[in-house]
Parts: sequence; structure tokens; C-alpha cells
Amino acid sequence: MMGVMASEETRAVKPTEARTPSAQGPLPPAPRAWAVRLVVVGIVLSALNLRPAITSLGALLEEVRDGLGMSGSVAGLLTSVPPLCFAVFGVTAPRLARRFGAGAVVCAGMVAITTGLLVRPYTGSTPGFLAASALALMGIAVSNVLMPVIVKRWFPDRVGSMTGLYSMALALGTSAAAAVTVPLTDALGGGWQSGLAVWAALAGAAVLPWIPLVRDKGPGSAVGSVHARVEGAGPVQHVHARVEPTALRITRSRTAWALAVFFGLQATAAYITMGWMAQIFRDAGVPAGTAGVLLAVTMVMGVPLAFVIPRVATRLPHQGPIVLALGVCGLAGYAGLYLAPAAGAWVWAVLLGVSNCAFPLALTMVGMRARTGAGVAQLSAFAQSTGYLISIPGPLLVGVLYQHSGGWGLPIALMIGLMIPQMAVGVLAGRDRTVEDEAAAAAP
Repeated sequence: MMGVMASEETRAVKPTEARTPSAQGPLPPAPRAWAVRLVVVGIVLSALNLRPAITSLGALLEEVRDGLGMSGSVAGLLTSVPPLCFAVFGVTAPRLARRFGAGAVVCAGMVAITTGLLVRPYTGSTPGFLAASALALMGIAVSNVLMPVIVKRWFPDRVGSMTGLYSMALALGTSAAAAVTVPLTDALGGGWQSGLAVWAALAGAAVLPWIPLVRDKGPGSAVGSVHARVEGAGPVQHVHARVEPTALRITRSRTAWALAVFFGLQATAAYITMGWMAQIFRDAGVPAGTAGVLLAVTMVMGVPLAFVIPRVATRLPHQGPIVLALGVCGLAGYAGLYLAPAAGAWVWAVLLGVSNCAFPLALTMVGMRARTGAGVAQLSAFAQSTGYLISIPGPLLVGVLYQHSGGWGLPIALMIGLMIPQMAVGVLAGRDRTVEDEAAAAAP
């Protein structure tokens, strides 16, 4: 009978390479059960808070513009502020995690989100609103980068399932904020300030599970110990192998670059969808209320699929087939928007929702393409920061094309054109290799 399926870490650490108490010193202590449970709760609550700052604002953007006297150009720039903040602040996450621990940084990130969401509706000015939004987005940026690191460190043999859980919670928070912000605003008296500020309560709840873990840097060291399943004559054992920090030249890895571009192109598609898909349907004659529901359908597709796709991905040696399947769904959805946007609206919404699940797949590949916790931290920061920089022009360019062409033909053609390189680099990023090996091989 075959033993337990090896995890990604099995390939990283062989039994002969693992530390033993007699040969190389004492083993790191096993993670405490209460700490593991707190980490699971913290991951779920944190993931729920990584998008409501964006989608709740989108639901009330017209009211916010009127309330603050915000110009149309400034309101348009708001669609590009999130990826800009993610790129600028996300790159600092690994350095902060090495100094303070990933749990402490995520805890601080949740505090920043809470403060930003609570303050921004009541600043009374556009600069104050933007500054408070940037504070919340800074917390989101560092948490974005460190979630795969925490999953790899605490659950090395369950990367797929835990990434799926995290991605599912993220999709649920995204869709919930888009769907219920307006009804919540009406229930709270109709003021947009209270409709935005209410999401600070959810962010505040996400701070709590991380407080006991502020000084706990996870199993092993801050750099991370790799857990390997070792199959022998007896039951399967967990062996800890100390991984010493090394200077990883992440830019020498082709896989790192492929993953960064893949991340950027899928983020471009996601932000274009969130920002413009409802307008495409409305311009095709779909009622405004129905267009909003169609957008919610697209986003809610990520809830079940974000749990399934990472689990499937970790069981495949090459994630290219999943990349291609998601890309084909995206191409079909965009073609439908071009040819018959109103007639097949529900089908196109579902297909684009499936295509947008490239995000949890990208997160899963971040955890699979590096051996160590330190490697995952560097790869996550590089892929997400570079990727979000790539995604900044997309929503703006769609708006420019729409304004100058007077229709959606050229913007949809752009979306189709971007899907082709997304599929190509995704196949490259899905190959079974690690950034540590590639960086070492490219070293002079």
C-alpha cells in the first residue's frame, strides 16, 4: 500500500538531509495545538478583510464623489490606487517579517486596515480620504504578501487546502462587501460614511487572533523550518530541517519572472472586471440592478473554486493545464461580451468568474515554486509587487479606449489580447521547479 502523498516539502528536504537530535542539535518544538487553531482563525479573518476596503468603496463611489466634491479624474485614479499601494508596500513585507515575525506584521496590517476604514469616511476632504485609504491598503499589501508565507510555515504539508481556505475567504469578503454595502448603508440611515465605516468592525475582529502570536514566529525560526514527511518502516514522521538564510537572487529565476507576469496579468483582468463589467452590461441594455447582481455572480464564483483549485494544483506536477482551462473560460467570456453581452449575460458572468480564479492558482504556485519559508517570502513579495505594478495601467487604459471609441469593442479586444500572454506565462510558471535552484544555476 502506498504511503501518504508527499507534500511539496518532501521534494525540498530528503531524509538524509534532516537534522537529528544526536547529529545536529535539538529539534525545534512542535507547534502548539492552540497556536495552530489561532493561525487558522487568523488566516480566515484576515483573508475576509483583504478586499472590502476596495469593493465597498466601489459600491458607494458616486455618493463619495458627491459628498467630497471629488473630480471625475480623481475618482478614476481611485481604481489604480489599490494595485499601486500593493506594489509599493508589499515589497517591504519580507524585511518586516524577518525583523518582527510574520504574525506580528499581519497583526499590524489588520490594525492599519481597521484604522484606515474607520477614519477615511470622516476626514471631510479628498486628500484625507485618500491618505486613510492608503493606510488601509498598506495593511492589505503586507498581509497579501505574508499569507502564503504563513501557510507554508505553519501548514507545509497542507499548502493546497490552506491556500484554498484562504482564497475562499478572500473571495467571500470581496463579494460580500460588493453585495451588502448598499443595503447596510440604507439600514444605517442612508449615510455613505456609516456604510463604509462599518467594515472596520470586521477588520478589528481580525486583529484579535494575531495578538497572542505577535511574539510567536511560527514552527522553527523566523526564516522557517521545513517540515518533511518521511516514510520508513514505522508510521509517517515529521522531521524538522533547519533552513539557514541565503542570499537568493530572485531576479535570476525565470520562474519568478513568469509568475510575476502571470500574477500581474490576472490582476489586470480582475480589476478590469471589478471596475467595468457592470457598465458593459448596463450599456448593453441590462438593468442596473441586474448588472450589479451579475458582477456579484462573477465574484462569488471564486468562493467554491478558490478552495478546489489549489487542492487540485498541488496534486499535479505541472499546473499548466489549469492555467489553460481558466484562460479558455476567460476567452469565451470576453467573446460573449463582444458578440452578445445581454443575451448570454449570465453565462458570460459565470465564465469570467471561473477565469478570475487564476488568483488562488497564482498564490498556490507561489507556495510550490520555493523550497523554504524565506524563499516563499521573497517570491511572494517579488511576484505580487511586480505583478501589481503591471496591473496598474489596465483599468485606466480600458476607460480611455471606451471614452475615445464610444463603445466596448476595443476594450474587450484588449482584454482578449491580454489573456493570451497570461496563459503563456502561466504555463511557464507552472513547471515543476524551484526559484532557489534556478537562481543558483544562474549564479556566475
